[in-house]
Amino acid sequence: MATSGSKNFELDVSDYIEEAFERCGVEVRTGYDLKTAKRSLNLLLADWANRGLNQWTIKQTTVTCISGTADYTLDADTIDILSVVVRRDNTDYGIERLSRDEYLNIPNKTSTGRPSQFFLDRQITPILKVWTTPENSTDQLIFDRLVRIDDADTFKNTMEVPFRFYPCLAAGLAYYISIKKAPNRTQFLKAIYEEEFERAMTEDRDRASFNVAPSLEYYRVN
Repeated sequence: MATSGSKNFELDVSDYIEEAFERCGVEVRTGYDLKTAKRSLNLLLADWANRGLNQWTIKQTTVTCISGTADYTLDADTIDILSVVVRRDNTDYGIERLSRDEYLNIPNKTSTGRPSQFFLDRQITPILKVWTTPENSTDQLIFDRLVRIDDADTFKNTMEVPFRFYPCLAAGLAYYISIKKAPNRTQFLKAIYEEEFERAMTEDRDRASFNVAPSLEYYRVN
């Protein structure tokens, strides 16, 4: 028996909605059913941004420093910044992240040099603040930023998620719709969603090596 040789299975927005309604034991009957389901789908994606790191939404961005300018406005789709380096003469230098309080307490924010610290002011339109203030217009700030997943706009759009998250997205949408359409199934569908989400996030983790060494600070030889 031959396999299909196909690896392009993908659901569009209407497919996810139909699957979710079926799990709720109801049917899509009106245009409002489609509208409310699409709204729930977009709210689900917003919840994912609060739940943790989605590896496929990391975008590396480069900004050229401007001499005497410490603040750099980022795209509004930026959720967070994971790490930043300063590139000078083809050499990258890591810089440390500051909290809002630590940045506020820097005595002289106008001192210039090679940036060594940064603070992300997470407004609706985020602002990256670096210190010390760049001393030239040739250094580059290179950073990995976490960005929003594309919205579900039209019903024929596909979703910006890897295939391993398809079951999780369908389960989550079914849970959200059940709150409005099938409350008797909500707890059951929530449990399935949480299980699917945990499985997907475990698979989506960074696989870098992690070593743990014991501390000998309090070791005593008898």
